[in-house]
Amino acid sequence: MCETTKGPSMLSLHRSIMLGAALLAITVATGCSTERKTIEKLTDLAGAEFAVPTGTVADQLVQSVISDAKFQYYNSVLDSAMAVKAGRADAAAYDEPILRNIAARNPGLIVLPDRITIDEYGFAVRLDDADLKAAIDAEVGELRANGGYDEMLSRWLPDVGEPAAMPEIPEGSGEVLRFGTAAVTEPFSFYDGEREVVGFDIEIARRVAARLGRRLEIVDMEFGSMIPALIAGKVDFIGACITITEERAKSVLFSNSYYTGGISALVRGSADGAEM
Repeated sequence: MCETTKGPSMLSLHRSIMLGAALLAITVATGCSTERKTIEKLTDLAGAEFAVPTGTVADQLVQSVISDAKFQYYNSVLDSAMAVKAGRADAAAYDEPILRNIAARNPGLIVLPDRITIDEYGFAVRLDDADLKAAIDAEVGELRANGGYDEMLSRWLPDVGEPAAMPEIPEGSGEVLRFGTAAVTEPFSFYDGEREVVGFDIEIARRVAARLGRRLEIVDMEFGSMIPALIAGKVDFIGACITITEERAKSVLFSNSYYTGGISALVRGSADGAEM
């Protein structure tokens, strides 16, 4: 914050005016303003102020790469992104696909191409359910091979605007396949305007159910409840930007990675015209 001091009380009006002009000149010359520099790559963020959602480990992950980073804490990732747009922070740090979704709907915000961390996302099943894992892997493998995966990326992660509508996927008539998710991870799992859970993960889950001739039941829950619910048999598989880790793999069986994500930085683009 720029600070100035008042002159002695006995200064004449003329001297006060001259002093004020001099201080203004010093302020402009030294660049003390709320305007933030243009950021084009991760190395430009040394010593930067990051906006991060409270209750996440985004700050720890950023600091593991940018040791002199500073932090501001907000209630949500969207609030963090809006702090960047308003010029209150240099960057917001969170999961790359979620930041991409926000940037697509907010002109002037961009996600830097180099990531702070790189994570692989997977679906999880119980340790003894290798058949369901195989079905998930086969479905994702076919989507990658026939171009369907690229269509999904365009549908759920457009460069500009909102995600497209969920496609119609025929439902099987067999027993219910229960899918646990946290529908707060747009564009992977979220509620649309009709209060239906949709998203990248939901589309894959529906395609897996159709492949098996089963009916999909979506069970929305807190993110931290998904693995315990799976282990307890309350759902058959789970997905919502779940990072594959060695620790989690001790309790659940992961599918092959279906998306390479990680923690990224969202910043203001050089053409952003938002007020400082």
